[in-house]
Amino acid sequence: MHSAFCIHNATVIAGYARMDRSAVLVEDNAIADIFSERRFAQKTFPPEVELIDAQGAYLTPGFIDTHIHGIGGYGTEDLSADSILEMSRILPAWGVTSFTPTIYPMPEEDMIIAIRAVVSAMGREPGAEIVGVHLEGPFISPAQLGVQRVEFVRPVDLGLMQRLWDASEGNIVSMTVAPELKGMRELALFCIRLGIVLQAGHTDASYENMIEGMQAGIRHSTHMFNAMSRLHHRNPNAVGAVLIQPDLSCEIIADGLHVHPDLIRLLFRDKPEGNIVLVTDSLKPTKQASDTPMFANDEEVYLANNLFYRASDGVIAGSSLTMVEGVRNLISFGVPLESAVKMASANPARIFGLHARGMISPGYRADIVLADSEFDVQMTIIGGEIKYSCAAGGAAAGA
Repeated sequence: MHSAFCIHNATVIAGYARMDRSAVLVEDNAIADIFSERRFAQKTFPPEVELIDAQGAYLTPGFIDTHIHGIGGYGTEDLSADSILEMSRILPAWGVTSFTPTIYPMPEEDMIIAIRAVVSAMGREPGAEIVGVHLEGPFISPAQLGVQRVEFVRPVDLGLMQRLWDASEGNIVSMTVAPELKGMRELALFCIRLGIVLQAGHTDASYENMIEGMQAGIRHSTHMFNAMSRLHHRNPNAVGAVLIQPDLSCEIIADGLHVHPDLIRLLFRDKPEGNIVLVTDSLKPTKQASDTPMFANDEEVYLANNLFYRASDGVIAGSSLTMVEGVRNLISFGVPLESAVKMASANPARIFGLHARGMISPGYRADIVLADSEFDVQMTIIGGEIKYSCAAGGAAAGA
């Protein structure tokens, strides 16, 4: 692809509006202009501008996965920059242009190695760009572990938080915490000063704990409905707080399994749509060949009905979702296409303060997904370069 190109005859889902029969001009790795097909027909382009006919396909902002442990047999638990780079290479096939590798609670020395591996990979990505680290713990509730390992869950420790921050070289962008833990207000204020987005998750918080957490700056939440204290009519708890408080944003795993589709419809009805973020929470063996042993968080798992289960006891271990599958699922659950795309792009960009990402708008990065009428990814462009093309047999440009 040329350094300048124009994709025309597209259905542009820009992250703020839908524009049928429209064109997007990319110059110098950024969105230069958006205009109607009528205006496109009236324009004269210099020979260095490549013209691409989308034939009516959808053109959306690139998807931003802010909660992902691994994909394709590579994960953050490998403690390896090479594994993070492989995640980057694989993700554009699923429409992902930016992501935050998510690190489980581990021994301190391993968490530091995992963080350094992500930081080492930043700036060397062959595909999706790493925008920072998401720490899912270790300051979470032993009563709401999911499949997190209890031996690595810690009480609040500001010294440990400082060491993790130092290892990240300032690249921790988000952290899942339990608001009810002793010392959480001090930790929250410490993290907010550093610009870390705090997420309530793996929490047994009461409603009062959640409100106190919001006061201290904990205003996002991790995988809504999962691993959090449930709604009760005398104490709304964590689930109730997210439903009641419009400014408390939340993740959702839209595989139809972690959360019932009707609950997703309820959430979409009651929560401002700008405060819902689609995530995958996908595990290392997601899209890995099923005839090979599968491991997640160093425990053997197996895949059944699109969920991973822990081999030792059959407990649900996590998601095998991809972002484009999540968008398709949201649409099938009754969420408007434009809203589903925003949940995968514009919403996480705003909540996590990702500059010039998440929308197709002049001056924004040329992070773009071309998808067909079934919402299968045909092409993923990152920073103005093709990183995945269905027509090229899935090869990333320059790979």
